[in-house]
Amino acid sequence: MNPAATPSKTLSEAPGADAGDADSDDAATAVVSMYVKQQKIYARAVSGWFAGWRWAMVWATQLVFYGLPWLQWNQRQAVLFDLGARRFYIFGLVLHPQDFIYLTALLIISAYSLFLFTAVAGRLWCGFACPQTVYTEIFMWVERKIQGDRNVRMKRDAGPWTADRIWRAVAKNGVWLLIALWTGFTFVGYFTPIRTLAGLVSQFALGPWELFWIGFYSLATFGNAGFMREQVCKYMCPYARFQSVMFDKDTLIVSYDAERGEPRGSRSRKADPKKIGKGDCVDCGLCVQVCPTGIDIRKGLQYECIGCTACIDVCNGVMDRMKYPRGLIRYATQNGMAKHLSRAEVFRRVLRPRVLVYFAILLLLVAALVTSIAMRSPFRVDVVRDRGALARQVGDGQIENVYRLQIMNATESPHRYQVAVGGLDGISIDGASTIEVMPAEARWMTVSVRVPYETASRQGAGAHPIQFDIRLQDQRADEKQARAVEKSTFVVPR
Repeated sequence: MNPAATPSKTLSEAPGADAGDADSDDAATAVVSMYVKQQKIYARAVSGWFAGWRWAMVWATQLVFYGLPWLQWNQRQAVLFDLGARRFYIFGLVLHPQDFIYLTALLIISAYSLFLFTAVAGRLWCGFACPQTVYTEIFMWVERKIQGDRNVRMKRDAGPWTADRIWRAVAKNGVWLLIALWTGFTFVGYFTPIRTLAGLVSQFALGPWELFWIGFYSLATFGNAGFMREQVCKYMCPYARFQSVMFDKDTLIVSYDAERGEPRGSRSRKADPKKIGKGDCVDCGLCVQVCPTGIDIRKGLQYECIGCTACIDVCNGVMDRMKYPRGLIRYATQNGMAKHLSRAEVFRRVLRPRVLVYFAILLLLVAALVTSIAMRSPFRVDVVRDRGALARQVGDGQIENVYRLQIMNATESPHRYQVAVGGLDGISIDGASTIEVMPAEARWMTVSVRVPYETASRQGAGAHPIQFDIRLQDQRADEKQARAVEKSTFVVPR
């Protein structure tokens, strides 16, 4: 059953209502709505200082996102996450799955950065750099260019489907789709070399996974930025729900100065608001019309506010036309508004202990990550006992164990490595003890380790600790000597 077609229940139908109440002419009625119908938001175009910064962030983020996969570094893609080969290339840095700790550190740094930015200036990330905000801004610009600004779109949508309305709707969605497809293609280009991917697209030879992820990411971009928009920010994004935990009364937020603006009301430009008993707010409603989430900032702090500052720009424009001071809507703190603090006092209170602690922790984490990467060994080694070959006694009376060593070259030059073993008297490697590994390659090496029978008898049966010593044999002028020591065990049979 359609909920909208269900008869509304009146107060007289409520349990306990008598006939007298039902017959009363002034009996109150109350409509109980089980849901609120979502009204489409027609955001108005706005220009100003903050709008300029938003577009600067749009250009900066998209130049990086779309341009980075096309950069070359040492005859390969500069940034490539090659999942098939399990190699991650970030300019001159080559990471293996064993370097997962760096990703963990990066996520922790991102979390603390979010805490810091939120404690200082609220949803600054949401308003200026979040992909949802950035792509919504791009899609809304296309919408305005093809279908017109707010009032034109509202009038056209309220009218019939004419030829003009149809071609504009088709053109808008077509441009949106092209942007979404290019976005999906670029996203997959970070995991499959983008030049190879472009060739596959031109030949209609995409693999199933490339086709799926290009389609999935394109559909997500098209749907989120074109249609869902504010619904993502208000209902799907968890940040909107827990941001209040990171706010306090000294957090800079988009604020309406109710003391200065109320009581609001329209008036002529020549009227003196004090003489007519009104505040500076002319109740034009432009702050609501430009809001991408459709809220009224004059009602105070709301979780739907993404801090895009569009209301500040449009209100400042109105104040300029009315010849009133700017800042009726501005970045301010709750303490600053309540205590009438100056701008200098507000910013001094922003640098409170909580913010300084966040900043200090973030600085330490970044320093630790940079130091760790700078001191990172140019190769890694994993030692695995060969389970298919048990400890055994060989012909010359020695005890032999077989190991498999994986040597991962984390540089982009070929290298030769020397393998030695120690930990027991007379222990040695039988056979080849050197291996050459190509740039950014990982190679397995089988190593037979032998111990004299006398040493084995003296040590007794069981597992005994040993260590493999792997050294970079061909030291180059531009690289420092590298060495890796890996522990293992040597098993003496009973």
